Amino acid sequence: MSHAEHAPAAPQTPKVPTVRTHHGDAFTDDYEWLRDKDSPQVRAHLEAENAYAEAVTADQAQLREAIFNEIKARTVETDLSVPARKRGWWYFTRTAEGSQYAIHCRVAATDTGDLNADWTPPAIEAGVTIAGEQVLLDGNKEAEGKPFFSLGGMAVTEDGNLLAYAQDNAGDERFTLRIKDLGTGELLPDSIENVFYGLAFSPDGTRVFYTVVDDSWRPHQIKAHTLGTDPATDTVVFQEDDPGMWLGFDLAADRTELLISIGNSEYSETLTLDLLDPHAVPVMLVSREHRILHSADPITLDGQRAYVITHDRDALNNMVSLLRTDQLALPFAQQRWETVLEHRNTVKVEGTAATATHLVVSVRKETTERVVVLPLEGLGTAAQQPAVEPAFYEELYTCSLANAELEAPMIRLSYTSDFTPARVYDYTLADGTLLLRKQTQVNDYDPAKYRATREWATAADGTKIPLTILRRADITNETPHPVLVYGYGSYEMSMDPGFGIPRLSLLDRGVVFVIAHVRGGGELGRSWYLEGKKLAKKNTFTDFVDATKHLLDTGWADPKRIVAMGGSAGGLLMGAVANLAPQLYAGIIAQVPFVDALTSILDPDLPLSALEWEEWGNPIEDADVYEYMKSYSPYENVAALPYPKIAAVTSLNDTRVLYVEPAKWVAKLREQTTGTAPIVMKIEMDGGHGGASGRYEGWKTRAWDYAFALDTLGLNPAGA
Repeated sequence: MSHAEHAPAAPQTPKVPTVRTHHGDAFTDDYEWLRDKDSPQVRAHLEAENAYAEAVTADQAQLREAIFNEIKARTVETDLSVPARKRGWWYFTRTAEGSQYAIHCRVAATDTGDLNADWTPPAIEAGVTIAGEQVLLDGNKEAEGKPFFSLGGMAVTEDGNLLAYAQDNAGDERFTLRIKDLGTGELLPDSIENVFYGLAFSPDGTRVFYTVVDDSWRPHQIKAHTLGTDPATDTVVFQEDDPGMWLGFDLAADRTELLISIGNSEYSETLTLDLLDPHAVPVMLVSREHRILHSADPITLDGQRAYVITHDRDALNNMVSLLRTDQLALPFAQQRWETVLEHRNTVKVEGTAATATHLVVSVRKETTERVVVLPLEGLGTAAQQPAVEPAFYEELYTCSLANAELEAPMIRLSYTSDFTPARVYDYTLADGTLLLRKQTQVNDYDPAKYRATREWATAADGTKIPLTILRRADITNETPHPVLVYGYGSYEMSMDPGFGIPRLSLLDRGVVFVIAHVRGGGELGRSWYLEGKKLAKKNTFTDFVDATKHLLDTGWADPKRIVAMGGSAGGLLMGAVANLAPQLYAGIIAQVPFVDALTSILDPDLPLSALEWEEWGNPIEDADVYEYMKSYSPYENVAALPYPKIAAVTSLNDTRVLYVEPAKWVAKLREQTTGTAPIVMKIEMDGGHGGASGRYEGWKTRAWDYAFALDTLGLNPAGA
């Protein structure tokens, strides 16, 4: 274990009391002053926190380096993606050993009239440039001299001559939009600051569409920029003024229509914009007034435009319906929505995509994501053909749609499991043939040495909670082991099976890695989410505790060697668990943790706060929500308890969970704890919500977290 007693004293955090009053309740906050990001005193305090964290974890440095080197050694660093065809080009990315970022490339496609041949990707070798290969964007060159680099979107014109891309150099997810002439390699003078994710060109390539955020970091405008004009004159295509609604857009498969989506976690609205008419205005497809959560995909059926709607209209887990354009002029109650896929209690429909001949549907069944396919012919009628699901041999896996081009005779699928490195398949629509295009290579790895199994814990209210147990094949629960329990449990996000090289460094050292699929996620359908949000949010926290107790009761876990880990909303889970059951855990790792949730959501001017009301409730207007949130929000509930060893990991420029939340939390934990275990905060001074940019920096971040966990579990060779 770390020799914390030899570390310098933790930073002293001055108290500057401020009082927050809502619904007659006054809460004194001693550490709100840490919110002033530009204050020299705050900056000095954060630097002191980093110095303390470095001192406390100094004897983990060798372990961190070992884990980093293991990740690096197992990774095939010079690699490339499987080329994907769009119009007349094959697009792919390359990575090179020693380089942090991907290089985006393309090569011209050929058309012979043989569809299968024309849509078979060219044979490209890692590290070998081929004739005619063109570099669109080299992330390594773009990142030179900049503290951070991330792309927020890329789009190419229909003729393939222009590239639009959005770049973030701070980590705050505010991007600069630039346009590159792919013929000359030169940048056009057009440059637009502070855009958000998502880009699309008009079919004629004269306009580029983008999204803008408001002061609270909520995307509220879709704009159209005409190339060669002053960005100050850009047209606002659509503006959403409701602070609780998120705005975005998608491009139709035939690229002639923009689908404008407005929504929250409970209902949404869709409008369409005809991109072939430069004077067109958005037209309503499904209004928010009907309170239907939905998504839409335009298709051409029998020569006519129609829309495939995935929706929860009298269908908790969603169903798929067909809405023909001749129905749009009718009042909503009179419209005919033809059933494509009925609602099922055991299957959650996640969304659809379409080619010219087939509909592709993403579904969640038996906790895992799958894909089903059915022909467009006869869709929504008695002549509709049955849906077909590509078959795979593993019990726990993730199969998702990677690409579906309108003209293609095949779709591209991504496949992975906890111990199967990512695979890329092409699924031939005509006969259901699966063609393996790529199996990601991993050095020094034998999947037979590991096991992934599913167990079910029982919550206090009798609910069965799925657990994924990952470990070396030689490890059983006949004797207890060091355990890391990971959880998230918010926003209907599912913790799906997926391979990760860094996790092997834990498993190889004898750690059992457990994913607790707690309520608030989406693993078991919509009801699983609803039972872990708003006034049922505490189920998320108690599920995690009950999952931990299951690991103890079934012999997996050594009671003195359990570490809990979660990030963002999973960091809220970590903070709540620390207050609920600190005695169960030797350590807790909270990554970019949402631990001051009530303070944040009470301020609608903070980034994303108003959007969060549909997830947590609105404590500003509803006294019951305020009282409920205050009863679990980690910061408000820090008490005189024997807290375990805790690491809060955050980034200064994170716009999703502000650094001030873990900074305040850590200060209050140190003030209140009755234990002696160290409580540290590591803050990335040039990073965002995902930490520092670049793959090597990402590996270093993961190595830091895992070394902290291993040290806490007594598996640091440098420890006592």
